[in-house]
Amino acid sequence: MKQSFPGFPKDSLKFLTELSRNNNRDWFNDNKPRYLESIVEPMLDFIVAMAPRLEKISDRYVADARRNGGSMFRIYRDVRFTKDKKPYKENIGCHFRHMAGKDAHAPGFYIHIEPKEVFFGGGVWCPPNDILYKIRTSIIEKPDAWIKIVKNKTLIKRFGAIRGDSLKRPPRGFDADHLHIKDLKRKSFFILQSAEPSLIFTPKFITEVERALTAASPFMQFITTALDLPYSRKK
Repeated sequence: MKQSFPGFPKDSLKFLTELSRNNNRDWFNDNKPRYLESIVEPMLDFIVAMAPRLEKISDRYVADARRNGGSMFRIYRDVRFTKDKKPYKENIGCHFRHMAGKDAHAPGFYIHIEPKEVFFGGGVWCPPNDILYKIRTSIIEKPDAWIKIVKNKTLIKRFGAIRGDSLKRPPRGFDADHLHIKDLKRKSFFILQSAEPSLIFTPKFITEVERALTAASPFMQFITTALDLPYSRKK
């Protein structure tokens, strides 16, 4: 695997499209070599190529190119607690988690690819209550720092705004009239940039991802520091 990345093969999106029409074990097993060639290997190459770029943004977030247990998400769905018993995800993605994180709820940078939608960015998704409390408390204690982030022109131009599902009412113990109550009510904190799916076939894809993660850095640094985790940037 190289530290340059020419883009994903054209068959990657074709494979995902066909998988969505044939989401069953027989079809997948028949197409397993194709899955490895068009999805797994190029995704691992992408992760390897991103590692030195990510290190420049924050040396505490990890691009792990292991086939199992690394940054690449498994394609197998957990169907234990859902009525939808399709065995496979119909998208691919990777998550560059903080070195202190152990699961998808840890702060991290995220890349998502499916045939009709591609996006990338960072944040923390549906974290447990103690994590949410730390982020909310940090917003309360550092309102000026937070407002610099939400009004950051580069962030707004690239990502639009901070996103995340919200509570209907203010969280317990937080002032309903606070300046940042809209953000204090969030159950997730993340920013995402969308891109045309065809971008993934070109060398420009990894460059655009790097630019997006760099632009997300002030937001990610605030979230990381709020969780009492280091966010050191090598210079």
